[in-house]
Amino acid sequence: MRSILAHGPGRTRERRAEHGHMGPWGHGDMGTWGHGWGARVITGGKIDGLRRVRRNVNDMREVEVVVIGAGQAGLSSAHHLRRTGFEPERDFVVLDHSPGPGGAWQFRWPSLTYGKVHGMHALPGMELTDADPARASSEVIGEYFARYERAFDLRVRRPVDVRAVREGPGGRLLVETSDGTWATRALINATGTWDRPFWPRYPGQETFRGRQLHTAQYPGPEAFAGQRVIVVGGGASGTQHLLEIAPYAAATTWVTRRPPVFREGPFDEEAGRAAVALVEERVRQGLPPRSVVSVTGLPLNDAIRQGLADGVLDRQPMFDRITPDGVEWAWGSLLPERGRELEGGRQVAADVILWATGFRPAVDHLAPLRLREPGGGIRVEGTRAVADPRVHLVGYGPSASTIGANRAGRAAVRDIRRLLEREPVAA
Repeated sequence: MRSILAHGPGRTRERRAEHGHMGPWGHGDMGTWGHGWGARVITGGKIDGLRRVRRNVNDMREVEVVVIGAGQAGLSSAHHLRRTGFEPERDFVVLDHSPGPGGAWQFRWPSLTYGKVHGMHALPGMELTDADPARASSEVIGEYFARYERAFDLRVRRPVDVRAVREGPGGRLLVETSDGTWATRALINATGTWDRPFWPRYPGQETFRGRQLHTAQYPGPEAFAGQRVIVVGGGASGTQHLLEIAPYAAATTWVTRRPPVFREGPFDEEAGRAAVALVEERVRQGLPPRSVVSVTGLPLNDAIRQGLADGVLDRQPMFDRITPDGVEWAWGSLLPERGRELEGGRQVAADVILWATGFRPAVDHLAPLRLREPGGGIRVEGTRAVADPRVHLVGYGPSASTIGANRAGRAAVRDIRRLLEREPVAA
């Protein structure tokens, strides 16, 4: 039986590959573009003198703002643009590569019911009420997002794949998509992380005869009935997968790079501010954002306590290599939190390795703008990219939460209005 190494949801990556999308942070020819942008003037808190989206001689459509992504961050940003006087399809456009409303939620596994969701915060201007906690979160939140788009007439364009954002003439950004090119004065990037699942590499990985898959492809616990499953990752998804799979699987093994940190008691406002501050400091320095769990720890709820008591959440240190039939630890591997050494050369047989190893920001399409810092991330002040004030990242770093995305959307729109007022486009 050959090794099966599945790849993420794949939609964006595959489409980009088909159209020659550059690798992460690559550079390319900007090409030659025509000039002649129409005048737009912002006065008195309203947008005046704005026409319907028009095409120039190069068949590029012109708007003031392009929003990429229609998850929580993108819809929040579009809502605040609307409230501020911007009109969809005239002053701004929302582009989303997904087939329907719901952001990344529409791709979540069926067993993730709404009652299991941690802290889903309502979108601005419309509460999510009377949701059945037993229904799949993909259905509940997908329907909620659809209602929201209709209620505020946001006119999301989908499916549209954004291939690249690059410098254009007249101080504009050119957003190249599967639906043509948009010329914009400002950009809100709200692409999240779902399309960039992180797959660690370990020696022997390609020799494994079983199945490897990522959280992004998790089908639900029934698919693992009678199998020996290794779950890799110490975050919320990893523990949820283990607790779901254990009753079905023949055996489960949990491995993590670091000992998990469990948090008792409520996660109050002060703790939330402290967590945000830690993430915010990293993005200010141009470092890649840290995961939420690395800052907040795992909530020690009843399900986690039961998992610890039953031995399901019996954490092992990270293995050293993958073998054709499972994983192996080298001699002298330590389990420091227990003060003991694992048996040298220990092996665990497995049919499945489930990588619950998180995601990375989906920002490859911004590569031509050269926003990345030497530290590996995009340096951000608030939501604004320090290297280019026309670009705002909402849902990135400290705003990568449902409540954070709401606030960041408002802040981004406020800054963009100031930018457009300072730099009107001449006729």
